[in-house]
Amino acid sequence: MPAIIQNDVLIYKGSNFFRQRLLLSTLSGRAVKIEEIRSSHDDPGLREYEVNLIRLLDKITNGTRVELSETGTSMYFQPGILIGGQVTHSCCPQRGIGYYLEVLLALGPFCKEPINAVLQGVTHHDLDVSVDKVKAAALPVLLKFILVDDGLELKVVRRGAPPLGGGEVVFKCPVRRHLRPLQWCKWGLVKRIRGVVYALRVSPTMANRVVESAKGVMLKFLPDVYINTDQCRGSNAGKSPGFGVSLVAETNDKTFYCAEAKSLEPGTGESTLPEDLGRECAMKLLDEIHRGGAVDSSFQWILALWMALGQKDVSECVVGPLSEYTIRFLQHLKEFFGVMFKMEVLREDEDSDDETVISQKVKMTCVGIGYVNISKRTL
Repeated sequence: MPAIIQNDVLIYKGSNFFRQRLLLSTLSGRAVKIEEIRSSHDDPGLREYEVNLIRLLDKITNGTRVELSETGTSMYFQPGILIGGQVTHSCCPQRGIGYYLEVLLALGPFCKEPINAVLQGVTHHDLDVSVDKVKAAALPVLLKFILVDDGLELKVVRRGAPPLGGGEVVFKCPVRRHLRPLQWCKWGLVKRIRGVVYALRVSPTMANRVVESAKGVMLKFLPDVYINTDQCRGSNAGKSPGFGVSLVAETNDKTFYCAEAKSLEPGTGESTLPEDLGRECAMKLLDEIHRGGAVDSSFQWILALWMALGQKDVSECVVGPLSEYTIRFLQHLKEFFGVMFKMEVLREDEDSDDETVISQKVKMTCVGIGYVNISKRTL
């Protein structure tokens, strides 16, 4: 549902895409009002993880004003100035650290001080991208816009599985005055596959079984496959048992596709076979490679954000089929910044066998708005 604008305040209804709206509000400096947040639910209002996100935004800004109704079903958010700097934040275990990390990644280059954030919580969650995926597939995209990686770092100190978490990551991001425009229409062929299997408070043999299963699938596709095991012990293994796998395919044009899978939470009454998990993750990665494009499908939206905020020049990029999340993000970009993207569906050669399913590619083109980090005076 599109926003209604009253006195330069964007008014939305419902809890969908809550994080997108707060993120773009913080970058644009425009206030938002969100009404009817789960008003028809048995448990109405904001969830704990959403309040936790507001607290994180408050820590990295100065002068943010938030007003909540008594029931929590209505919220007014007036963003302050992005300051960044040192932050320690305990993330809500209802969501993964990735939920909060993506926000810091999107805001990082535009802060006054380089972000140095310590985030604690669940490092691998079903609803969110894992910290491994952000490190493997999102940081290389940011590098295309800022060019130099001095000070860009994501370090996994401890892993933490749901429901109790206990993981910890350190994220550092340099600041830039502006982002460079980007032309990225080639992604090359996959040259190698790397991965990591982690085992937290479970038998180490679980990790080895996942590795064998995942390699069994991937070696039919490519000979250069190497998967590490991360056997976490003691305090480094977090507070809950679990195991999982993250696989990364790297192309000869420095594009990274990532897929992941994890065991079910303890207490759900079902168990996960390591062999099934390895196979599931390998098939997901093959699907991601088939979708193609210059960026992993999970990070299309953040690519669109940086393209839109770049210098006043044309940026273009070819991606795989757009995710629903990206489509909504593009609509929000138009409402907050007035940026329109030109979308061009690329036709691929159809002279292959009838049985071959051809993945649709989309060429995204836009002119950056010339967003400038006013706090950073030097280049």
